[in-house]
Amino acid sequence: MHELLTPSEMGEADRLTIEAGTPGIDLVRVAGQAVAKEALLFPSAQRGVLVLAGIGNNGGDGFVAAEALRLQGLPVTVILVGNRERLRGDAALAFSDWQGDTSAALPADLTRFGLVIDALFGAGLDRAIEGQAAELIDAVNRAGIPGLAVDLPSGIDGTNGKVRGTAINAARTVTFFRKKFGHVLFPGRAHCGEIRVAQIGIKDAALQTLGIGRFENTTGLWATAYPVPTAEGHKYGRGHSIVVSGGPTRTGAARLAATACLRAGAGLVTVASPGSALLVNAAHLTAIMLARCDGPADLKTLLEDERLNVVVIGPGLGVDDASRNLVLAALQSGAALVLDADALTVFKDDPQALFARIRDRRAPVVMTPHSGEFARLFPNLATDESLSKIERAERAAALSGATVLLKGGDTVIAEPEGRAAVNTNAPPWLATAGSGDTLAGIIGGLLAQRMAPFEAACAAAWLHGRAGQVAGPGLTADDLDKALHQAIGALIEDHAATADPGRTT
Repeated sequence: MHELLTPSEMGEADRLTIEAGTPGIDLVRVAGQAVAKEALLFPSAQRGVLVLAGIGNNGGDGFVAAEALRLQGLPVTVILVGNRERLRGDAALAFSDWQGDTSAALPADLTRFGLVIDALFGAGLDRAIEGQAAELIDAVNRAGIPGLAVDLPSGIDGTNGKVRGTAINAARTVTFFRKKFGHVLFPGRAHCGEIRVAQIGIKDAALQTLGIGRFENTTGLWATAYPVPTAEGHKYGRGHSIVVSGGPTRTGAARLAATACLRAGAGLVTVASPGSALLVNAAHLTAIMLARCDGPADLKTLLEDERLNVVVIGPGLGVDDASRNLVLAALQSGAALVLDADALTVFKDDPQALFARIRDRRAPVVMTPHSGEFARLFPNLATDESLSKIERAERAAALSGATVLLKGGDTVIAEPEGRAAVNTNAPPWLATAGSGDTLAGIIGGLLAQRMAPFEAACAAAWLHGRAGQVAGPGLTADDLDKALHQAIGALIEDHAATADPGRTT
């Protein structure tokens, strides 16, 4: 259930289901009953439920939920936003189910309600909310009543998560069949509260018909590809990663990446360090090896050994011609690459030179830009307001030939072949210095074990987020190593339990 749909794809899934013989009103009635079931989980709903309904099918869900709650003995008030005569089709049929009173005006005293059901617009909204609907939403938000959104909080664009004028702040959202882009992308995700997905009779076969290639980044997306060590394995079978260090005042980022690389499972990790930084790095490294690397010629020599199968380059590297030449040397090798931070910024004046070299190589490349670095490499995509964050990452992957991990609270991973995933488990306290270096290292460690780049980037983003949850508020990047240890341990325990359901731990 990790597939993500656009509102138009959801509409097509509805259409396919109706064409296959399920009446549309049946879908609306099952959806409305699912909303009512969730409403009853709010103890405060016993005081009274206010249903805000529009004239479309989202409103139809609200009418069905209102009647179901009325039959449960709850006091229910329905506010219809729009002309009753404009109700058509399934929405009109659902309205006929409602046996209570309907008003067009918001009650003066909202404090008597313990729950608001938002069934105004749903995921298909593509215009700014204004007028009476905007006033209703703002009044409900000010009142602070718990809100249950139907499909998506009204005011959130389901295609990109943007706020269209104003939007409901929901405590919980009930959506149907699968989540939409607006549930996982900010700022929309912040308006949803807890998200529940209800099944209303749409068959999973619709996903194959639609060719869905966007996903929420759950473990089910990549768990079967995750490299779990085996009893007969050894370190030389788990790859050897090179992490390129900056100068003596910029060594910490590379060490964070190298530590994460080793923790993520790479059999061996070497920090390639300028001679001027050797003693600084040596004073901090134990399980990680150290090699002198004073420029591109030294890096090329190191990478002639094909057992060194991954290079992580960029953290603390510096933004100058020397750094650019190191990246170019890495690109000439047969190793998989993780390009992060300065390794991206050094190509801001000529990103096509970077992309051409990526497309010319056979080994995979993963780029991990934050929004600023993304704008330097893809200025046209970064400023195109018609694109969602998912679409920006997808187009960047297609243009560059690399798997692109576009960082943020709603990190998006996209591969050139077309798949994309949105990570949703990262806590806000991961936004701290060195956190991204750790993420780059995790990707490197998984690539070293020959995990495919899209799956490696997805798994790394998820593990990074889980480690952030384990470390908790106030974390620094130094805390992530211990937390990552716990996150990986729990993941492998879950993997073992899934493989052997009778196993006890």
